[in-house]
Amino acid sequence: MKQLSILFIALFVLPVSTAASSGVPYNGDGHALVNTQDLKWSPVASMAPGAQMAIIEGDLSEEAPFTFRLKLPANYRLAPHIHPAYERVTVLSGTLHFAQGREFDSNKTTELKQSGMAIMAPGEPMFGFTEEETVIQLHGTGPWGIEYINPKDDPRK
Repeated sequence: MKQLSILFIALFVLPVSTAASSGVPYNGDGHALVNTQDLKWSPVASMAPGAQMAIIEGDLSEEAPFTFRLKLPANYRLAPHIHPAYERVTVLSGTLHFAQGREFDSNKTTELKQSGMAIMAPGEPMFGFTEEETVIQLHGTGPWGIEYINPKDDPRK
């Protein structure tokens, strides 16, 4: 019975992960349990103003798993771009109008509503837009990056 009590304490009472409670991205130690209100949002240097990012797991510059969320404001435009790795997107709230292509054309997008998802291969150009605040979650394996088809769309330049 004593061993069962110790196991219960270890499983249900001790902290699960300092990463989850401190706002530091999870990096594979123990479990991470995170509530939405505990996410730390910040601007995204590689995206047009208004987008915010919350990194949940990993270091985007390393060859390792990552998970992050993007919060996009209403009437936000995602200029045509590519990524160096597979992009897996799930819409958590709002609607993401999304398409494959090198040129922005809102008439060619597919409306991805809450729980909608998309998977795009590395180097495949894509674009999109929102009409309302939209939160998406992305995950994959890094290193992660974004390259705009038209360099004029890159806010880092």
